[in-house]
Amino acid sequence: MERLKPPEPLVKKPILRIHGGIDQGLRIGRGFSKGELEAVGLDSKKALKLGIRIDKRRRSVHEWNIKTLREYVEKLRGNL
Repeated sequence: MERLKPPEPLVKKPILRIHGGIDQGLRIGRGFSKGELEAVGLDSKKALKLGIRIDKRRRSVHEWNIKTLREYVEKLRGNL
């Protein structure tokens, strides 16, 4: 059975005022926010057991991260 790799969170890059405030896009973040985990129905202990990284400092909730987490949890349930 193939081991699933935990998803990586995407976060927005900081807006650089020196370049006219242009949105710089997305990058891989430190971990998922608490709000994103709660939207999927996970708490921090379950997430850590599943190998999902958590960023305690983040407060933003991004839909693309929620979608990624939902897909990962569904794949895990399908492998059990």
